Amino acid sequence: MKSSISGACALVLLAGCASTPTVHVDHDPQANFSSYRTYSWLGKPEGVSPLVSQRIVEGIDARLAAKGWTQAAEGDVAVVAHVSTEQKQTLDTMYSGPAYGGWGWGRAGWYGGMGMGSSTTTVHNYTVGTLIVDLFDAKTKQAVWRGTASGTAPSSPEKVDVAVDAGLTEMFDGFPPGSAPAN
Repeated sequence: MKSSISGACALVLLAGCASTPTVHVDHDPQANFSSYRTYSWLGKPEGVSPLVSQRIVEGIDARLAAKGWTQAAEGDVAVVAHVSTEQKQTLDTMYSGPAYGGWGWGRAGWYGGMGMGSSTTTVHNYTVGTLIVDLFDAKTKQAVWRGTASGTAPSSPEKVDVAVDAGLTEMFDGFPPGSAPAN
C-alpha cells in the first residue's frame, strides 16, 4: 500500500513543491500530423493509484479532444502513457563552531593554527516522478511524438492533481507539432 501511495504521488512527478514540472517534447519531423484525426489507447499508466491513472487518461483525452481529435476503436494514432519513479537524496551540511587558526601568511611569516568546529549533515529523501506520453502512427507502427514531464512528487492528492494538470498542459501546449502554442 505504501509503495502504491508513494508511486501515485511520485508519479505525478510533475511538480515539485509548487514548482512547475520540467517538460520536454519531441516529434518525428516526417510525420504528417494534419492527417491524424482519431486516436486509441494502446497502453494506460500502470503501477500508480487507479485514480491518478484515470486522471492522466482523462487529461490526455481532454487535450486531444481540444485539438479536434476523437477517440476511436482503431485510431490513426495509438497512445501509450507510462509513469516511472525514482528515489533521490540530497545532503545538507552545516558547519558551526569557532574557526580559529588555519594555515596562512601573517606578520610573523607562515603560521598554522588549530580550530575546533563541528558539522551536521542532514539527509533529505524525495521521489522524482516522470510521466511519459508516446504517440505511434497506427499504420506504420512508428513513433511520431513523445512528451515527458518530470518533477518532485507532491505530498497530497490535491497537489498530485495540480502537478498532472500542469505537466499535461505544458506538454500539449504546442501540439500538434507545427501549430502555434495556445496563450
